[in-house]
Formats: sequence, structure tokens, C-alpha cells
Amino acid sequence: MNLFESKTTLPSTTKSMNRSPLRCGLIVITLAFFCFELSPQARAVCQDACLTNNNTVQGDDALVNYTTGFSDTAIGAAALLSLTTGADNTAIGFNALYFNTTGDTNTAVGTFALYSNSAGVENIAVGVSALYSNTTGNLNTAIGDAALFNNTTGTGNTATGYFALIANTTGNDNTATGGNALYQNTTGYSNTVEGSNALALNTTGYENTANGVNTLYFNSMGFRNTANGLSALRFNTTGSQNTADGANALFHNTTGNTNMAIGYNALFSNTTGGSNIGVGAGAGSNLTTGSNSIDIGNRGVAGEGSTIRIGTTGTQTNAYIAGINGVTVAGGVGVMIDTSGHLGTVVSSGRFKDAIKPMDKASEAILALKPVTFRYKHELDPNGIQQFGLVAEEVEKVNPNLVARDEQGKPYTVRYEAVNAMLLNEFLKEHNEFLKERKTVEEQGATIARLEKQVEALTAGIEKVSAQLRLSKSAPQSVVNN
Repeated sequence: MNLFESKTTLPSTTKSMNRSPLRCGLIVITLAFFCFELSPQARAVCQDACLTNNNTVQGDDALVNYTTGFSDTAIGAAALLSLTTGADNTAIGFNALYFNTTGDTNTAVGTFALYSNSAGVENIAVGVSALYSNTTGNLNTAIGDAALFNNTTGTGNTATGYFALIANTTGNDNTATGGNALYQNTTGYSNTVEGSNALALNTTGYENTANGVNTLYFNSMGFRNTANGLSALRFNTTGSQNTADGANALFHNTTGNTNMAIGYNALFSNTTGGSNIGVGAGAGSNLTTGSNSIDIGNRGVAGEGSTIRIGTTGTQTNAYIAGINGVTVAGGVGVMIDTSGHLGTVVSSGRFKDAIKPMDKASEAILALKPVTFRYKHELDPNGIQQFGLVAEEVEKVNPNLVARDEQGKPYTVRYEAVNAMLLNEFLKEHNEFLKERKTVEEQGATIARLEKQVEALTAGIEKVSAQLRLSKSAPQSVVNN
């Protein structure tokens, strides 16, 4: 196998690496050192095994330049060749820790492992060309062919797997486990990756966590994402602060931020939508660009936003929510629900209404309704409490607009809020009739009172005239008698 040949296929990136000047340069370096070894003048004295100053050496030119270094182990041609004062280093393999001079406590196992390290300390490289370009980076661990190959000054990185963190240069505190994990990371830091090709195209993104093959594969600059499961957040590029837990969760997300997907295929189709929550297998999988939706056990609707969906019609047939019964909400309004499970309140503002006109005689239909008493069937109400109301099928015969229907179009329940409005209209009509009658009676009473006064006045006038007549009749008789 070629020294830098990938064991898996990585789109264009791996191929370009196989043809890169870096690879060609390494081949030239290898040939140069091969010629260097053939030169008799360049060969070290110790070709077998020897022990000096607590150093262990075996191989041509191994530890050839050391001065005061101690407790170093060099096994392999040109291993620790440039070391002068560094201590406690272990180099096993051709050209391992070749340029190390003052670096301490490094371990390199494999041809060209930690090849360029000069002053870096406490690095561990196991594998061909692992930590090849490291110069002053410290506390790095690379296990696998070309793992952390380009790291120069990055510190505290751990790469386990062929080509893991291969492009990292100055990024710190990254952990990559799996072939091609964090493959293109350069300066991104504090990323934690476990799985082949996880965060493979990340460059500057930081504080991401990816567990699973192809998780956060295309992420480049997104930060603080968490992806657990095969291909979770696979197409994310710059989206940040997302959480995907489950295979293919947030699969198509590219730039959406602060989404949470828990479950297989949760929020699968979301691309740019933000602050969405999907809980359950396939939850919110139809959402695309909308934001601020919550889908629990529901696939959602493409393009919608700011919507809450819990459960699926036809699948969940009962709902129990604690903390509602017996709780009074002052100033609240009644909650309505349609046959699709859509919750809401009835709006009464004229802003939402068209074709407004008086109800007039339309409410007279309720006069034909037949209220009944009944008990629900045992499976609905085991206690058999007596109920009062209407039968939807009977109401439909009177006015079809007074019933709500199920998914099959059959009468399901009565629109009692509409019945109440019609009752109000009939009451007002009767009340207005009563007011008219009372007004008529009052007017009649006033007329009668006026007539009574007139009668009284007439009666008084008649009595006065009668009295005068009586006086006039008695006066002549007195004269005659005299």
C-alpha cells in the first residue's frame, strides 16, 4: 500500500491529497534519506545496539547528534537523528522523531512518526507519518497512518485512525477517533469526534461533538453542534448550536441554528430552519425552512413555522395532561379543537370576519331542536353519568351547519357555541318583542291616565254645572213665596 493511500474513499479531498505536492515532497525526502544512508561518511558508529547516558540506540544514524540528552530510546535508521539535549524520548521506526532536538518525553512508533518535531513535548505518535509535521506542538496523541500529519503547533489533540485530523495545523484540544475523522480540520479547536469520516470537512468549526459514521461530515465552520448517530447533521456546513441524537437526525441541515432533533430521521429535511425541536422517530421530518416549531411524535408540515404538533391523528387516540383540571384561569377563553386535532380559540374581532350580517330568522332553526338526556356508552364513561344535550345526527337534519364532522364526513359533535349564539339571537328577538309590547302597554297606560284626567275634569265640570242649576231652581220659589 502506498504510504499515503487512504483505506476509504473520501470525495475529492483524498484524491487531491494523493496527488498533492506534500506527497511528492515526502517521496523526494524518502529518496534523499535512502541516498543519505548509502553514503559511508554519513553512517553512525553504532549500527547494532548500544547504551550510553541511559540512552538506548539501535539503527544507522539513530541518535547520532545527541550531546547531553538522556533516557532516550532510538530504534531504527535515523531515529532521533537530530536530537541534542532532549530527554525521555522514544523513537521506533525509520526517521522517527528525525528533527527532534530539544523536545522531551515524546513517543514515536512508525516510519516518519513525529518526523518534523523539534521542541514539542509529550507527544505520542503511532503509525506511519503520524504527527509528521509537528514542530512545537505539545501533548498530542496520534495513532494511525498519517494521523495529525500536518499538525505543527496544535496542542492537546488526540487522533486515532488513519488520516484522522490529518490537516490540522494549529487547532487545539481536538479528539478524533476513526478513519478520516476531522480530516480537513485546520484551526478548529475543542472538537470531539468518534466515527469514520465524522466532521471530515471541518476546517475552523469549534466545540463540536460528533459520534457516528459520517456525523457532521460537511461541517466547515459550524460550532457547538452535537451529533450522535449515523449521518446525524451530515450536511451541516455553518449551522451552529444544533443537537442531533439519532441516525440521520437533522440530516439535511446546512445553516440552521439551535435546532434539537432526538430520534431516527428527526428533523430530517430541515435545511435553514432554526430553533426547531423534533422528538421521536421521524419527528419534524417534513420541516424544511420554517423556524420555532415543536414536533413531538409528528412529522410536521413542510415550510410551516411557529407551530406545535404533538402526536399523530389516528395513531394517538387519547390524551391526558396533568395540571389542567381544577385550575382556574382568570380572564381566559375556551379552547376549541377541530377533527384534525388543531387547537385554538374562537376569534370574534371583525378583523377576521367577512360577510357580516344580522342573524335574523336563521336562528329559528334551534326551535326545532330536540334536547335529550342520555348516558355515554360504557367504554366512554364507565360511571354512566347522566348527560344533557343534543344528538348530532338529529341536529344535522335541522341545520347541517350546526354539526362538526369526522374524517369520514360523518356527524361527530354539535357546535354548541353556534347553538348558544342562535339561542342568544332568539332571546334578543323575544326580548325586543317584549320591550315593544311593554312600550305599547306603557303608551296605552299613559293614554288611559290622560283620559282619566279628562274624565275627572269633565265630571268636575258637570258637578259644578249641576250645582249651579240646583241653586238657580231654588231661588225663584223663594221670591214668589214672599
